[in-house]
Amino acid sequence: MTKEKIVLIGNGMAGVRSIEELLKIDSDRFHITIFGEEPYPNYNRIQLSKVLQGDTEIADITLNDWNWYAKNNIQIYSGEKVMQIDAENKAVHTDKKRVVAYDKLIIATGSVPFIIPVPGHEKEGVTAFRDIKDCEKMINTSKEYKKASVIGGGLLGLEAARGLLNLGMDVNVIHLADVLMERQLDETAGKMLQKELEKQGMSFLMNKQTAEILGEDRVEGIRFGDGEQIETDLVVMAAGIRPNTSLAKESGIAVNRGILVNDYMETNIPDVYAVGECAEHREVVYGLVAPLYEQGKAMAAHICDEPAAGYEGSVLSTQLKVSGVDVFSVGEIVEEEETKTIKMFDDWKGVYKKVLIRDGKMAGAVLFGDTSEGNKLLRLINKKADVEEYIGAAEEAASGAGLVASMDDSELICGCNGVSKGDIVCAIKEKDLTTVDEVKGCTSASRSCGGCKPLVADLLAHTLGDSFDASIQKEAICGCTTLSRDEVVEAIREKGLSHTREVMNVLGWSTEGGCSKCRPALNYYLGMIKPKEYEDEKESRFVNERMHGNIQKDGTYSVVPRMYGGVTSAEDLRKIADVADKYKVPLIKVTGGQRIDLFGVKKEDLPGMWADLDMPSGYAYGKTLRTVKTCVGESFCRFGTQDSMGLGVRMEKKFERIGTPHKFKMAVSACPRNCAESGIKDLGVVGVDGGWELYVGGNGGTHLRAADLFCKVKTDEEVMEMIGAFMQYYREDAVYLERTSVWVERVGLDHIKEVLADKATRDALNARIDEALSVTKEPWKEVIDSEKTRKELYETELVSATK
Repeated sequence: MTKEKIVLIGNGMAGVRSIEELLKIDSDRFHITIFGEEPYPNYNRIQLSKVLQGDTEIADITLNDWNWYAKNNIQIYSGEKVMQIDAENKAVHTDKKRVVAYDKLIIATGSVPFIIPVPGHEKEGVTAFRDIKDCEKMINTSKEYKKASVIGGGLLGLEAARGLLNLGMDVNVIHLADVLMERQLDETAGKMLQKELEKQGMSFLMNKQTAEILGEDRVEGIRFGDGEQIETDLVVMAAGIRPNTSLAKESGIAVNRGILVNDYMETNIPDVYAVGECAEHREVVYGLVAPLYEQGKAMAAHICDEPAAGYEGSVLSTQLKVSGVDVFSVGEIVEEEETKTIKMFDDWKGVYKKVLIRDGKMAGAVLFGDTSEGNKLLRLINKKADVEEYIGAAEEAASGAGLVASMDDSELICGCNGVSKGDIVCAIKEKDLTTVDEVKGCTSASRSCGGCKPLVADLLAHTLGDSFDASIQKEAICGCTTLSRDEVVEAIREKGLSHTREVMNVLGWSTEGGCSKCRPALNYYLGMIKPKEYEDEKESRFVNERMHGNIQKDGTYSVVPRMYGGVTSAEDLRKIADVADKYKVPLIKVTGGQRIDLFGVKKEDLPGMWADLDMPSGYAYGKTLRTVKTCVGESFCRFGTQDSMGLGVRMEKKFERIGTPHKFKMAVSACPRNCAESGIKDLGVVGVDGGWELYVGGNGGTHLRAADLFCKVKTDEEVMEMIGAFMQYYREDAVYLERTSVWVERVGLDHIKEVLADKATRDALNARIDEALSVTKEPWKEVIDSEKTRKELYETELVSATK
């Protein structure tokens, strides 16, 4: 039987979720083609702020990797734009002269950022914050410039500001209103949020209207409508989004603010649908995830001729964490004469709650600091419950299990993915699910933002009753398996598994060949467990690690030679200068890690450049030791009490190239003035009279965290012993891609102290890390031997890395 041809324009969250809904109903009925302008698989745009900092890989926010498209026989054209819809002949035309016919067309072109059309908005240094390319632009700018301005005090603007702040930039947030996030928060909550963010280092310019962006070719400042001016090197426009309707409009499809659709997401053109941020339903355009997923479900049912009520609109709710602060809002948030409120304000604890009541019915709510009531309030407001029901519920036991027990089967547990209580209960009973991860894999509940995970766990416990086993609750390493990190590591050890594909086959991976999340993780675990026997699988590493350079937005790479402890020599500086001249390097930049970064290197020049440098790689791209930052210490500084440079160089030379779950940064400061910033490193060493203090679990990244004092020692040898033991314990115990800051909080500092207090344990850990270090080697040493070697390495490793 000939399959119906479905064409989806837009590879984003709403469009791909619609395809998932189609596949759920009938996986064999359609031949599916997807066009996406970005060169990436479907990813979670909500998590872009984590990519902005650079601590999170694209793979971490990928919802459906390339294997998913292949597994479902979906033809994906990434990096290709649809230019024309020929509705009469039912075909689409792309910018690559491709013509694809359809039986049903789904437009999911999303939205475009609103760039304020003030003079100077086209200058270099002005960017939006909408996709991965925008993140890369901001990250690169932060390496050269220090002053940033974000126009827009909504959620998107505050996420951008937090990321830029963590990248080391001074950040001004410019907002037209006098309250932050005024669409989600009332004045009290907005002011509380501003106060908290100011503590974190953000500056705010409220009630400011941008009149002009100053500078010649590049941004130099901003002038406001009141005449005030500020200096800035970067302007991030986060002043809102608009439905991306240009393609539909040019193709004769009815458009108002968005593409006009009915309850089944049909446009005015037969067999053409629109879903997501580009669609306008009953005069409303939605920008949150949950309504978009509800639209996709209604549309899929209609396309598959399934009986369904259609999409009837959504009550908007927002539950999120802004720079570590929990906020929630739903329904009405502004008080009027006809409304009454229930309020609670605790300035000391930083907690605020306001519930709005209209005609005795629940109408809206705002929560700040403590959002534990969010799901309950959403449920009551959605069904327009009588306020007495809320008051009565508040007097009952406040356990999550009590909440899920009182919910109707039709009520949503996971708003992002439209998963109801009944859906989850049915899946638990029919498929014998026993863990939150199994529920997520089967129903998609908690798959997106993860905010409903506690509620899913409560529902699982309530449904299973006495058979619920809290001890087996775990998080799978990826969607290809239900096995946790500990289970996989234990199986590798017990079964003597020695290759990533062997692990997948023996442990029953659901996806042949795994995915971009599990392959690097398995490669790391195998190498960590069997350092002498296991041969590193380069094809399972992230592209930057395979290329031995950080890929930039224009496709070139940056090369960072190692400078031990930030110390260099005239000879090495001459090498770098000669190489920069030879390969016409456009930018040479001193990094925050006390090294030199060569930007703009062509892919084909990488092998030759490393050969000519004949210097170790600084592994600026690796899941390994990146740098050991040092101050000049007692040798030169009048305040220094210890030889920080000598110890730092010793540390870096010993532990370079050791594989770790995530990047690992160290620093040595010769005195408590902490000039090397030891207090925000994975492991920091601070000189004091008569010895050293060691700090662990610091992070200057997205989630800023001060390091904890771990121990005090007297000698350099004790420092080295404790570093080796701590690093190996982290290597063996942490989840792949888990920073030390997260790991220390998860397992507990006291627990780590207790483990490493035992001398025999420290000795065993150091013996194992020494064994792992004994087999590490500098990959680019292989390049230096001959032109033939360089050519072979380029053709095999570098070319395959870009596929």
